[in-house]
Amino acid sequence: MTIINGKPEAEAAGKNLADYLKEKGYPEAGIAVEINGVIIKKSEYPGRVIDGEDVIEIVSFVGGG
Repeated sequence: MTIINGKPEAEAAGKNLADYLKEKGYPEAGIAVEINGVIIKKSEYPGRVIDGEDVIEIVSFVGGG
């Protein structure tokens, strides 16, 4: 089962990364995605299909002062 940010996400498998991120409301800018320990380039999101065994971490950048 796909694990995203530490939680099982069965419905993610088979979707491309760009569509999944959009569906879940992630912004196009200000995030980074790591799949199985490898940072994925934004240009690769549309062609990267989420596998049922992937471990994915999605992080957003937060500014502050």
